[in-house]
Amino acid sequence: MNSTDLPSRRIENDDWVTIALLGKTRGNRGELTAIPLSSKPERYQSLSEVYLFGPGERREVETTWFHNGTLIFKFRGIDTISDAEPLIGWEVRVPMAERTPLDPGEYFQSELIGCEVFDHATGERIGCVTNWEDGGGAGILVVDGTLMIPFARAICVEINPAAKRIAVELPPGLKDLYQP
Repeated sequence: MNSTDLPSRRIENDDWVTIALLGKTRGNRGELTAIPLSSKPERYQSLSEVYLFGPGERREVETTWFHNGTLIFKFRGIDTISDAEPLIGWEVRVPMAERTPLDPGEYFQSELIGCEVFDHATGERIGCVTNWEDGGGAGILVVDGTLMIPFARAICVEINPAAKRIAVELPPGLKDLYQP
């Protein structure tokens, strides 16, 4: 299972999704490195315009590419290092409707936040997903701020973001680790 947007960088306005974070300048033509927040590198190839937050301004994307594994953005009208420097640290966002379609079995992290978690065998409510943590491979659902459940198919056996419901089969003792 995969997820592709990061709730640790949740945005105030639910109409937007952050797809990258701009880093340092690169070269002398106004290019910027970026941290991609999508697990699908092809997501960046078709960008024509994005919105940069800080100020929420629209920017035309001249080109994007990966150089030695680093995502590079070149924006139209940003042609020098001096032009690019004020953009360092800004979030690159697109409207929520422009998120990359997912493959079956993939979920946006933002869709998992707020899901109710239930024990698959008993139907007992365990809690509500309040956050997502990147745990390397599968990631971690944080339930009620304390219980950490690996987001793995063997544990999260039914996932229905539309119904805001996840059924889990917890390994023995996992829940006990988080009891006061």
